[in-house]
Amino acid sequence: MIKQQKHDTALITGASTGIGASYALRLAQRGFDLLLVARDQARLDDLAGRLRADTGVSVETLRADLTVAADVARVAQRLSTDPTISMLVNNAGVAVSTPLLGADPQALENMISLNVVAVTRLAVAAAGAFAARERGTLINVASVLALAPELFNGAYSGTKAYVLNFTQALQQELGPRGVRVQAVLPGATRTELWARAGFDIGNLPSEIVMDVDEMVDAALAGLDLGETVTIPSLPDVADWDAANSARLALAPRLSLQHAASRYARTTS
Repeated sequence: MIKQQKHDTALITGASTGIGASYALRLAQRGFDLLLVARDQARLDDLAGRLRADTGVSVETLRADLTVAADVARVAQRLSTDPTISMLVNNAGVAVSTPLLGADPQALENMISLNVVAVTRLAVAAAGAFAARERGTLINVASVLALAPELFNGAYSGTKAYVLNFTQALQQELGPRGVRVQAVLPGATRTELWARAGFDIGNLPSEIVMDVDEMVDAALAGLDLGETVTIPSLPDVADWDAANSARLALAPRLSLQHAASRYARTTS
């Protein structure tokens, strides 16, 4: 289990509902003070009040719209300068469920802004602060759709593939500096994300939809086990290890002086 010092704080984005709210409760139960970030101040205040009453930890709220550059900068500044923050849960995200053909370009841009740009800005701010102190934990919430772009909106899958790649690279850089980095890849999880994307989660088979608290508990168990990539639904971690090993095995053959023989020109 991650060991925190007295009054260590976890900053959680998208904290007012769903995955973020579940992380808030579980981390409070582990003894973390909390800094909850989301757009909806009323929901933040309600959650903060319940967590203070139920767990006794210190809970601060910070209203921010992470599609707005100035708000992202404010949160990044807090991550860079507050020495009590030892964990970032980079959870805020949004989905677009429509096919790419005919999709609203502004909706796609807003999704990329939140799922990629904000995640990157906040992770880099936290990484710098944690590396300087040689301790800290950075959790980036991605999706299993990072591995399955054919199953949903391709732009959404692309944002989550970015989060996965970004996290793996961060772990390589930060691991030797005493910083833990984890990508969490939930499958379909019972949250408001679906309704906000215009998709009825009731249309999915119940056997593929996980309750949010079970998902977060599994993600934190994966963190305790030292996993860089945690896929809560995957029955056998050896399947992920094999896929990742196959990817790494490609590396020596991805960039060579000459084109592969199958691309050689033929003459008649």
